[in-house]
Amino acid sequence: MYSDTLVYKFLIDYVFFKYEINNTMIKIIKKKYKPRIKARLRKIGFKKKLKPRIKARIRKNKQLINKNVDDFFDWIKGAELVELQECNTTEDPVRPELDNVFRRSYGRKIYGVKYMKEIHAVMCFAYTNKIPKNVEELDKFSHDAFLQSAQRDQNVGKIAIAYTVWSKKKGGGKLIVKEVFKKIKNSNHLNRLITLSPLTDMAYKFHIKNNAKLIRVNETTQNFEYKVIKK
Repeated sequence: MYSDTLVYKFLIDYVFFKYEINNTMIKIIKKKYKPRIKARLRKIGFKKKLKPRIKARIRKNKQLINKNVDDFFDWIKGAELVELQECNTTEDPVRPELDNVFRRSYGRKIYGVKYMKEIHAVMCFAYTNKIPKNVEELDKFSHDAFLQSAQRDQNVGKIAIAYTVWSKKKGGGKLIVKEVFKKIKNSNHLNRLITLSPLTDMAYKFHIKNNAKLIRVNETTQNFEYKVIKK
């Protein structure tokens, strides 16, 4: 019978022996095949072909990115807010059923962001003295505010209700919110900017992202408020 010490020593020697063999084999394989691989790559001109392609692709992507950034800022700087007599209601993703007669009646307004003689974003407003929960109340409240202003020879309503907005160009939605906000801030009679938005996650994310506050959730709509601070 072998002693435990001899068995233990044998096992240690065996493990080290296997380790040395494996290391030796790895070194032989690397030494034998690595030069061959390098020579093959040199023969086909791998590095010479690959590097110029990569550099060209990087230059092209960089140029495209710079062009897109320049185009974006050019249109943002050159855009202006204008009042429209009508809009293409079929483009409205929120309330396409409302025609231009509705959008222009009883003091209601249509605003657009214009750039290079084209309209890239649209926002429609009604002016009221109360916050509507749906289109029916929007119609009634704006009608009432219009009649009251006519009797008192005043501007229509104290609250601007944005009931639809859409954009045909990247950044247009945010830009028209910003421009309309400035217009309301500088007005003499408007003191609140509130939306009548659809009850969707998209509407929620859009207005929250643009620093609005959710003030009420209704059965089919939600109201957000953009805080107007007068100077």
